[in-house]
Amino acid sequence: MANLKDIHFSILELASIREGQSIQATLAHTLQLAQHAEQLGYHRMLLAEHHNMSGIASSATSVLLTYLLANTKHLILGSGGVMLPNHAPLVVAEQFGTLATLFPERVVLGLGRAPGTDPITMRALRRGNQASEDQFPQDVLEILQYFKQPRPNQQIIATPGQNTHVPVLLLGSSLFSAQLAAQLGLPYAFASHFAPRFLEEAIKIYRENFQPSEYLDQPYISIGVPTVVAETDEEAQFLATTAYQRILALLRGQSLKLKLPVSSMQNLWSASELEAVKNFYALAQIGSVKTVQHGLQQLAERLAVDEFIFTCDIYDMQKRLDNFQYLMQMK
Repeated sequence: MANLKDIHFSILELASIREGQSIQATLAHTLQLAQHAEQLGYHRMLLAEHHNMSGIASSATSVLLTYLLANTKHLILGSGGVMLPNHAPLVVAEQFGTLATLFPERVVLGLGRAPGTDPITMRALRRGNQASEDQFPQDVLEILQYFKQPRPNQQIIATPGQNTHVPVLLLGSSLFSAQLAAQLGLPYAFASHFAPRFLEEAIKIYRENFQPSEYLDQPYISIGVPTVVAETDEEAQFLATTAYQRILALLRGQSLKLKLPVSSMQNLWSASELEAVKNFYALAQIGSVKTVQHGLQQLAERLAVDEFIFTCDIYDMQKRLDNFQYLMQMK
């Protein structure tokens, strides 16, 4: 039987902005969470890259990582992930090579294939028509080479970057990245915290096609798991209405700033919107420590993954910190 003690517990942070609070307060909370995660013994904390979203402040991912790394001591920090269509591979390698040089053994680079934004914003990010999701495999290979010992006569060398051997993992919400991660022998993280539909199929494809490599001897699978843990099931369901309102705002194209929890969602969504939120949040673990521990145990037994990467949309910052403390009590 799968044991939660054998699964790595990690955090995915979006630096979520709350209604009525400043971006500065958000970034201060992100650092507080990183220090909290370090004290609690989390495996690592990853930052998501999004652009032109009023409720998310982790857009300058490598810059924010520098701030967190400089103010923690041993926690592994990284991207979950850098969206490659937005960036030149050389720039990514230089940025993360610099971080790995300044903070050895503490940096990981997660790479995503989608732009993580809308087409207009993607053009504003200056890669325009020169980059696309189709280039993702070649861009990944380019970055991997920049982190190695340069080849004889290699014309472009990342400095810093060369010989840093920054660990790379691929992220995805479809089957493409599962196949590519398997072919390259890289760790794979599935974005089941917002797109759980293809989770089991992606895991199956990754495991069946995995090729041992210089990076991994055997498959390594992480999955995103939304959480809201509180003292009681009733309190957790109340706090979770913040997350429900955020997903509803995403579906409607509205601001993603976190809203205060509400006593009932009944008059806030239609039947079709309720169903859409349920599908979005199908893997969510909401409840008391006992309830969520049971749910995570079931996930562990069903999927046999190596790592849970937890998200948490709770408005109250202290209760959000408590959420991650409750989770570590389950190991």
